[in-house]
Amino acid sequence: MKRILLSLIALASLFAVSCASNNAAPTAAAEKTASVSAQVTALTNIDKYGDLTLTATTRDLRAAGFEYADMLAVSFNGQTVTVPMIPHYRYVASKGSALVAFPDEAKAVQLEIFNGSFAATYGLADKTVNEDKTFFWTAREGVAFPLDVTITLAQKQGYYKEYLVFDLHRTNSRADYTALTDEQFANFREVTTSGMGEKKLYRSSSPVNPEIGRNTFADAAAKAAGVHTFLNLADDEKSAQKYAGFAESYYASQNVIFLGLGVDFSTQNNRDGLCDGLRALLKKPAPYLVHCTEGQDRAGFVSAVLECLMGASFDEVKADYMTTFENYYGVKKGSDQYAAISENIVKGLSVAFGTKDLAKADLAALAAKYLQEIGLSADEVSALKAKLGK
Repeated sequence: MKRILLSLIALASLFAVSCASNNAAPTAAAEKTASVSAQVTALTNIDKYGDLTLTATTRDLRAAGFEYADMLAVSFNGQTVTVPMIPHYRYVASKGSALVAFPDEAKAVQLEIFNGSFAATYGLADKTVNEDKTFFWTAREGVAFPLDVTITLAQKQGYYKEYLVFDLHRTNSRADYTALTDEQFANFREVTTSGMGEKKLYRSSSPVNPEIGRNTFADAAAKAAGVHTFLNLADDEKSAQKYAGFAESYYASQNVIFLGLGVDFSTQNNRDGLCDGLRALLKKPAPYLVHCTEGQDRAGFVSAVLECLMGASFDEVKADYMTTFENYYGVKKGSDQYAAISENIVKGLSVAFGTKDLAKADLAALAAKYLQEIGLSADEVSALKAKLGK
């Protein structure tokens, strides 16, 4: 009987090893052969940020054996780029390229650059913005649509360590943020860095766009603060007016400067748009509020530039930027996540100001120089400082 039991245990062990082998990561041979073919069917499948929407879905990628944190080789128009597969653009650092496969497996995947334009960066198309802030894309020479795209596996879980650092989770339910005030939930706050006047500048998520469930909280906070002028970096006027509840909002009765900008402030469209917006701001009364959709990236960059202009320190600028991530995601100061994410604003300002060492730089002088480079006169920069000063 003992021999029979030992034999059964041995057989069970062999079966378990066999099952484990079947569930293991793909072999090198399998990694090389897995592929997905897709297309960008038309120029209209490029959004205002320069993201490309493909015909393939998340389900198609998973069927090929691809997973989040895999490095994928994406080939199109005679070039190949290696990018991570991620569920949201925030899983890469600023200016990082990625293939975004949304958690909804039926949704089409996108090729994106965080704070950049995939279409422009990889030489596929150029964006033109009309006077009414609508836009269209024009294919560059030698690029034809539909554009064929092939996706293969470059390295299994090759992005795993970075993925863990950027693995942030936010909900849009007020009930999930009981420890926060309504203002913190809305990512609403006064900018109080060195040199900034009291109750002159605020920043927040959108007071009118209901996408992330914070608009009514941001609108109420702006009303309570007596905000008179809003700089809307995200929407054109027609788009904003379509949001449910827009007409009834406090926001709708105030001065609003609609810019409808993309996320890449190195583009001429964004540089021109920001110049126009700040010039318009000079003609409007304070207090001012700068916002985009979430109040993270576009609002984060513009707030940082204005903070620098008014005399904020390097550490103050980073801390204000990171307050958003503390509010939304509970990112802790001193953590690897905090250090990695704070580099996004450092990288954005470094590119704009043309310097690598912001910690030792004269940020006020660099901000003034940057604002003149995008089109403001020296007198307008001085007037802006007077508007925001104490």
